[in-house]
Amino acid sequence: MNDKFSRDIQTEINEILSKIEKWKDYFDSNIEFYFDGWAIYLREKNLYPRCITIFKSYCANTYSIKSFEVHLKDYKKEEFNELYFVNNISNRNILLEELNAIIYGKDLAKNVSEIYHNSLSK
Repeated sequence: MNDKFSRDIQTEINEILSKIEKWKDYFDSNIEFYFDGWAIYLREKNLYPRCITIFKSYCANTYSIKSFEVHLKDYKKEEFNELYFVNNISNRNILLEELNAIIYGKDLAKNVSEIYHNSLSK
């Protein structure tokens, strides 16, 4: 099992960060290391932001991505509403393709479609 100080993990994270560098004007990024894995957090720079989380466990060879819509509750506390998630992404190229699709609105389109279909079924 590799840990956060592993050269392989640092190289992997740096390669992903270099690929998402093109969105730096639209997203703030943050990296967190945990006991069981690492995560890259992207937060959209606008009034109603989305947060996108990329996670990889130290012992798994797959990635996961989750997208959240951020709301303010009582103008103080942030609440997160999950929009979209993908588990078991097998390699970095698929991860970056999925991330690209999410950034360009795949998560929002899916959420709007669900809301529309739910309103029709009532």
